[in-house]
Amino acid sequence: MKLTKQLLLASSLLLNSALLMAEEVVVYRSPSCSCCGKWVEHLKQNHFSIKDIVTDDVQAVKDQYGVNAALSSCHTAIINGYVVEGHVPAADIAKLLKTKPAVVGISVPGMPVGTPGMEMGGKKDVYDVVSFDKQGKAEVFSHYGN
Repeated sequence: MKLTKQLLLASSLLLNSALLMAEEVVVYRSPSCSCCGKWVEHLKQNHFSIKDIVTDDVQAVKDQYGVNAALSSCHTAIINGYVVEGHVPAADIAKLLKTKPAVVGISVPGMPVGTPGMEMGGKKDVYDVVSFDKQGKAEVFSHYGN
């Protein structure tokens, strides 16, 4: 019985990894921002397929997808029709794709220390990943820290 559970867990993990790899994340980022590249590496390490678009006008992408100033960060990504703004952990993107909520996307506003791509030793800010709708109304999707 224990072996069966282990095999089911392993199969589930492989299936989830395969599903994530099938979903391409299109990332729009500035050529001068190194933390964005670190976030892209975080996604790659978590089995996401990446199309990395370096642009001098990330704001145009934010405007196109309805990312207002309160939700904004340094890079914007699109996956399966959802917007992913800023240093969102890969686990939250996987949760978004699995649960498919009726939202425009998710965001980590600003650039909190300790988020993927913003690591600074052991220091970590308390932060929220928020979901947002077409009107820009945000709700907590995940909470990190105290």
